[in-house]
Amino acid sequence: MNRLKDKVIIITGGSLGIGKSACQKMAEEGARVAITDILDEEGRQLAEKITSDGGKAKFWHLDVADEGEVKKVFSEVNAEYGKIDVLVNNAGISGVNKPTDEIDLKDWQKVMDINVNGAFLCTKHIVPYMRKNGQGNIINLSSIYGIIGAGDIPAYHASKGAVRIMTKNDALIFAKDNIRVNSVHPGFIWTPLVEAMGKESGKNIEEFRKELDALHPIGHVGEPEDVAYGIVYLASDEAKFLTGSELLIDGGYTCK
Repeated sequence: MNRLKDKVIIITGGSLGIGKSACQKMAEEGARVAITDILDEEGRQLAEKITSDGGKAKFWHLDVADEGEVKKVFSEVNAEYGKIDVLVNNAGISGVNKPTDEIDLKDWQKVMDINVNGAFLCTKHIVPYMRKNGQGNIINLSSIYGIIGAGDIPAYHASKGAVRIMTKNDALIFAKDNIRVNSVHPGFIWTPLVEAMGKESGKNIEEFRKELDALHPIGHVGEPEDVAYGIVYLASDEAKFLTGSELLIDGGYTCK
């Protein structure tokens, strides 16, 4: 219950799905969690739930594509808790599912603004706090789609591939500062984002889920907590020798 005792953790996109589960698991392990998201009501409710369960959490509104907001929120979190130990760059969107030659630039750019620029801006503005503390830990949520192609959602593939390589490069850049940087690569996880993809597909939602189940050798899609446990591990001192690594949590998807 104390794997993350006294660690201050910022997680972006923390109101729903993987982010929500990670916030809950990290709080259960003793972390002080700064939940950030553009989904204010869901984020506040989550912070209240964690607090009522005996954990420590507070919500901040944050659009990761807005550099001014990133700077402001990180400053406020540092002032609230006195330090920042871990950043989880989780905020992301899937974007339109069209062939590359049919995507409007604005739709492409929206995915890059959140998935890539968001991770960049949050990393940029967290590093000074971590340097001041003499250590730090950045966890970037990429995807199996940052490693392999699947013939769909091109902008998402490109953005997650960028996050994957940014992770490795930043791991080299910040190793001298005792800042670890690792990436997590989930397979299909049954989150509101994936469920929305199912509804947009025009298929029956149960049929859609069964099709996703069949893509994973383990026989089913994952649950948010499957990824949350991996994030807890990377955030803990148990992973002190890991940097630049890719943690695949994909039910065997990329074994094929």
